[in-house]
Amino acid sequence: MLGRIKYQWKRLKNSNYIILVGIISLFLIVGGFSYALFTSSAERKGSLNIVTGEIAATIESESLDNNHSMNIKSGESKEITIKLKNRNGRDAKFNFWYEVAEGVNVSYDSTKDEPMGEEGEIIRNNGVKTYHLKIANNTDKDEVITFGSNGGLYNKKLIFPSGKKIVEGIIPVVDTEANMIKVVWDEASSSWEKANSNNWYDYDFGKWANAVTVTTASRSKYQSAASGTAIPMNDIETMWVYIPRYSYTIGSEDGDAYYGKKGVYLNSAPTQELPGEIDVKFIKKSEKELGSAQYKVAEKRSGFRTPDGFTFGSEELSGIWIGKFEPSAPTIEESISNLDIIIKPNTISWRGVQIISIADIGRNMTKSGNRYGFNSEIVNSHAMKNNEWALSAYLSQSKYGKLGNRNFDGESKEIYQNKSDKYITGCSYGAPSNGATDYGCQYTYEKSLEGTGSSTTGTIYGIYDMSGGAWEYMMGDYAAAGKRYSGWNATYNSGYTGLLQDGTTFTGKDFLEEKYYDFYTSSDFLTACNNKPCITQTMDETKSWYDDYMVMVSAQIPWFMRGGHYTHGIGAGVFSFSCSYGSGSGSISFRPVLTVQ
Repeated sequence: MLGRIKYQWKRLKNSNYIILVGIISLFLIVGGFSYALFTSSAERKGSLNIVTGEIAATIESESLDNNHSMNIKSGESKEITIKLKNRNGRDAKFNFWYEVAEGVNVSYDSTKDEPMGEEGEIIRNNGVKTYHLKIANNTDKDEVITFGSNGGLYNKKLIFPSGKKIVEGIIPVVDTEANMIKVVWDEASSSWEKANSNNWYDYDFGKWANAVTVTTASRSKYQSAASGTAIPMNDIETMWVYIPRYSYTIGSEDGDAYYGKKGVYLNSAPTQELPGEIDVKFIKKSEKELGSAQYKVAEKRSGFRTPDGFTFGSEELSGIWIGKFEPSAPTIEESISNLDIIIKPNTISWRGVQIISIADIGRNMTKSGNRYGFNSEIVNSHAMKNNEWALSAYLSQSKYGKLGNRNFDGESKEIYQNKSDKYITGCSYGAPSNGATDYGCQYTYEKSLEGTGSSTTGTIYGIYDMSGGAWEYMMGDYAAAGKRYSGWNATYNSGYTGLLQDGTTFTGKDFLEEKYYDFYTSSDFLTACNNKPCITQTMDETKSWYDDYMVMVSAQIPWFMRGGHYTHGIGAGVFSFSCSYGSGSGSISFRPVLTVQ
C-alpha cells in the first residue's frame, strides 16, 4: 500500500533539495524484502518518482517441489542443481539458506561454483546464481529439506535469517599421484579392487578415500586394468587414507567445558570421558580460517580454525595422505640397508628405530628410483608430525568419522584398541580401550564391526592402529630458548645434534628443514607453541578425552609420541600422547605421510 507524500522543492544557490513534509505510510508486504526508492530529476523541477516493491529471487530446480522442498531417505545421497534468478528489474543482493534436521549434510561442488556468504551476494538484473549441491542424509529416518532465499538492496547489508542454515563446506577433491591406485572394498569377495571416479569415496558416510601402491612387477598391470579389478594383498606394498582440508570448531554445551556438542550422534551430554561432536567443514586450498576453534552451542556456530597440519612449510595443502597402518619392514636385512617400508594389515609393526632414521625412512619413500614409483617432483614423503596426527583425530570425532557412524553408540564411539602383543597391524580388541589384559589379535581389520571399529571411521575405509598397538614417534621436539634438544644422554638420543637433559650437547647429524618437525617452546600447554597455546594439535583442547593418557615433552624427555601402547588400558587412544628420548625402542613405531603438489 502506497502512502501519500507532500513535498516542496526549493533551490538554494546551485543545489537541489527535497523537503519531505508528512508521513510515509507503512508498506505491508508478506515475504521477501519491501523497499521504497526515492528519485528526483534536476531537469524536471519538482519531479519525484517513488518505486516500491518486494525483492525476491526465483528458485528453480527440477529436484524440488513447488515449496522448494524434497524428501531424502535415511542413508541416501543426492546431487542436485538449484538456480537463483533475479527478476526484480534492478540489481539486488540475495542470500541462500536451507532448513533440515541435524545430521543431513549439504555441500557444494567447488569445481563448478561458489556459495554466497551470510551477508549475501549481488545478482544483477536478470542474472542467475547456480548451485551444484550434494545432500547426504546420515540420520536414521527420512527427512525433508527446504531451500529458500532472502533479498534486499544491493548497497545495504543483508542479514542472514535466524534459524536457517547456510551452505558451507565442499565436496572434497582428492589429489593423487599417477602411481597411486584408487581402491574400494568389495564386500562380496572381501578384497580391495580398483575404483572408478564415481564410487571412490564419500566422507558423508565414513568412506574416506583410499589408495595403494603395488609392486614394481605388477604396477603397469593395475594402472591399465579396468575398474573392479581385484588387487590381492600380495601385490600391495603401501596403503594410504586421504584427509581433505577442513576447518573445525569445538562446542561447549554448558558454556564452560568444551567437550564438543551432543548433536544427533551422542545419546548423552558430552563429558571428558565421552566427548561429543567436533564441528568440521571441508574447505578449499585457498581458504584458511584463524578462529578460536571454540564456540558455545547455544549461540551461533563460530570460531572455525584451519589446522596447522594443512600448512607444510610455506605451502598450503588441499589435504594429506596418511599411512593406513603402522609400517613394517620388508625384511630385516633390506630395512637396514635401504630403509624401505611396507604399509598394510596383518604385518608386524616396525619398532626400535631412532628418530633420525625415522625421518630418513619418510624422506626415502620419494627418493630417486624408489620402489613405490613416486615422482619426487609431485609427491613429498616424510615421517608424521604431531599436527598431522591431529588431522585424523579431529576428523574421527566429527560427523565424518567414527563419532558420526550410526553403527556405534555410547562408549563404542571411541576407536577400538589394538591389543596385539605381537604388534600385528590392523588388529582390534573389538571394544574401546579398557583394563583387560587378554592381549592378542582378537579381530582383524576387515571384520565388521568388531574389526572396523578400530579405525577412525568405524568402517574399513579409516586409519588403523591409532589406539594401542605400538606407541608412534612424532617429529615433535622440545626446543626451548631457541635451542633444540636431542635426547637424554649419549646413548638415548635422537641422533641429531642438540642439547641433552644435563645441558651438554650431543653431536650427531643436522636436523632437516624446519617444515619436517613441530617444535615446542615449553612444557606448559599455554606457552608450548611459540609462547602461545597449542591449538590444532589435539593437546590441551582435547585434554584427557576418553580418559586418554597425556604427558608433555620436556628438556629431559624431548620427543613426542602418540596413540598409546597395547598394554595401556583406558589411557590408550587417538587423543593420547607422551614423550620419549628419541632413541630406538621395542615399544615405539612411527607413521609416514604423503603430500601431493
